[in-house]
Amino acid sequence: MKKLVFLCLIFSIHIFAQKKTVRAQITSQNIIVDGKLNEPVWETAATASNFVNYEPDNGKPEPDNQKTSIKIVYDNDAIYIGAIMYDDEPDKILKEISQRDNFGTADLFGVFINGFNDGQQDFMFYVSAADVQGDCIMTDANGEDYSWDAVWISKATITDKGWIAEIKIPYSALRFSAENKQTWGINFFREVKRTRYKYTWNFVDNKLGTFTQQTGALEGIENIKPPTRLFFMPYASYYLNAGAGQKTYGTMKGGMDIKYGINDAFTVDAILIPDFGQTKYDDQILNLGPFEQQFNENRAFFTEGTDLFNKGKMFYSRRIGGPPSVEPDLNDNEEIIETVQNVNLINALKLSGRTKGGLGIGILNAVTEKTFATIKDTLSGETRRAVVEPLTNYNVLVLDQRFRKNSSVTFINTNVTRNAHYKDANVTGLAWDLNTKANTYSIFGNAKYSIINDIEDKKGFYSTVTFAETSGKYRYSIGTDFVTKDFDPNDLGINFYTNYYNFYGSANYRILNPTKLFNAFRINYNMYSEFNKESGKLQDNNINADINLTTVKNNYYGGGITFYPLVTYDYYEPRAENRYVAIPRRIESWASISTNYNHPFAIDLNGTFNVFDESERISYGFDIGPRYRFSDKLLLTYFFSYFRRNNNKGYIDNLDDDENENTPNTIVFANRNVITYSNTLSGKYAVNSAMTINLAVRQYWSYADNKDILQLQQDGNLTPYNQYTDNKNSSFYSWNADLSYSWWFAPGSQLSVLYRNNASNYERIIDKDFKDNVSRLLTNDALKHIFSISVKYFIDYNAVKNKIQKRA
Repeated sequence: MKKLVFLCLIFSIHIFAQKKTVRAQITSQNIIVDGKLNEPVWETAATASNFVNYEPDNGKPEPDNQKTSIKIVYDNDAIYIGAIMYDDEPDKILKEISQRDNFGTADLFGVFINGFNDGQQDFMFYVSAADVQGDCIMTDANGEDYSWDAVWISKATITDKGWIAEIKIPYSALRFSAENKQTWGINFFREVKRTRYKYTWNFVDNKLGTFTQQTGALEGIENIKPPTRLFFMPYASYYLNAGAGQKTYGTMKGGMDIKYGINDAFTVDAILIPDFGQTKYDDQILNLGPFEQQFNENRAFFTEGTDLFNKGKMFYSRRIGGPPSVEPDLNDNEEIIETVQNVNLINALKLSGRTKGGLGIGILNAVTEKTFATIKDTLSGETRRAVVEPLTNYNVLVLDQRFRKNSSVTFINTNVTRNAHYKDANVTGLAWDLNTKANTYSIFGNAKYSIINDIEDKKGFYSTVTFAETSGKYRYSIGTDFVTKDFDPNDLGINFYTNYYNFYGSANYRILNPTKLFNAFRINYNMYSEFNKESGKLQDNNINADINLTTVKNNYYGGGITFYPLVTYDYYEPRAENRYVAIPRRIESWASISTNYNHPFAIDLNGTFNVFDESERISYGFDIGPRYRFSDKLLLTYFFSYFRRNNNKGYIDNLDDDENENTPNTIVFANRNVITYSNTLSGKYAVNSAMTINLAVRQYWSYADNKDILQLQQDGNLTPYNQYTDNKNSSFYSWNADLSYSWWFAPGSQLSVLYRNNASNYERIIDKDFKDNVSRLLTNDALKHIFSISVKYFIDYNAVKNKIQKRA
């Protein structure tokens, strides 16, 4: 009996390991995408079935009461997928209506297509049981990129036997060769949301470090031609602006985005007269540290299909159209009375794609306009304009050669050229991601070289390499970085730490199948040591352990602790060359809970507690985020965050003592309490799967209350400095509110209406009355108001051509 069970197990594993094949059925019938599958061709098409659990119980066949049946047909214009998701309890199917690419609490079906069948990149198309679309590009190196949006048609319907998804994907939304007989990589996906079980048609073994290479094959598609991929997206926007001290005014904007497929692999994207007025606001904070605040990219052009440009981590797109880079020289009695927050983008273009031989090519180019600040002489009253950003060209070039379906070597170059005598910058890098054929081991890293052309040329180098085991229950990694002092990629990238070398390692254990208690369980152990390259002093040293688990009821729990057993030396906080401040030994800890979002009410809880080896120096905080789903249409989420740092030591000033070369600069620190409050409210009401009303409100307040003034000594210690009397307290508070309406009135075409108000203030005087800090921002004198309407329309060259031909 035991031998029979063993043989059955071996046979089932062998079956799962095979690459499944399904054939597509050609049709000349007119297929109406209505979620009914009632055209005759669906009866004769071949069936793909026998799905296998992807997670949590990897490899287990789908249950008999939740079988899945897929059929595929095609014509000269598109491929059609008909999916029947059987469910013996259809009244329990979860179907929350949400925005595109955000599936909420709903069952899900997906089809993953690779037109070259090379295991490198999947085009993923999802439909939820609430008839909400989602799409993304998937690579093993970068994961899922939901900023990519294609134009396709789908319809989902609930039946008495489960639910149906019918999908039409035009060939213009895919990439494939011009061969007469096509063989595509394909896989299908289903998630039963109430159990959180996920299934795939072709078995995806989670012991391996790859997803895109474990697909099945689609055959039977013959004599189709890649269409002309030419799309126009004209837009028109109107903005009404109002605020204290200014007259209400309106502005009109218009422009166009263009996408053109040069061939079956490469696409050119261009924006002419860009409009980013409706992008999400930035969550600004009180930044007391030595580095700038890094913001997420919210502009679609710089997020969509940019996986190639992110290779080597050399590209930070917020540099393009960001704050000015030049500080104007001021004469005595002069002050800047008018400047700009962000430089205007004139136009941008990107070319990207990958050849059949695996060579990915990416070129991005953008131009920003010459920008001025207005400077006033406070004695004479005269004004003048000074350049704060010259006409500037930004360029990124990427050549990414993939081989053996799971490895790559990448060349990257970023270049910033400013008109006239201003600073130019160039960074060149080589990145590699090498994996064994079985995807069990990996070695990855990069090497970068930066050149800054300014008054004095500056050159720097950065390298990193990591070796890792990437399969099985037990995994580990080891690595090292080396960075010189003058490495500077920050004209088109972002990097904070230089002049160090480090060593790090990690080990972890995870379960691959659920147990009686857990659907997922993982424990991690990490070690990290960092040294200043010139002095050899220890800049960082820590040992970390954490645990993350999901129970069989799909509640998440996590926690961790980090030990810093030695005194370390921070070379960045003093903001002066070759100076450092000693950081005492400490212990940091955290814990998190997130209850199952399937329930109408769920909550997220996070807590931190950190103790320093220094009198009364501690920090602690917590987050609480309740959420309630009133119906499949209405969801509200609230999030409150509080964090406090007692006896925090931080930089506040640098007194210039250059008159006496033997006297070093006096670097002034403060012993301070730093307290931060944040309230966020978000809401969504879905009229239907194409129309939503969204609310996003954020209130933020953080202040640093200096108690004692300290002087930084040459050995990194701090001593009292009572003669310093300047007020260097800090208090920053802000308010942002967005109320928006979005309607996808046609495939790829959208109407957006947005009302936004915002206000912020930075002060040296701290008013600790929370109510006053909030109410001061909610007045006509403080708030700025913007009302905008934007319409973009998607025009497909092929659709227009076909209509003209039919009329002729």
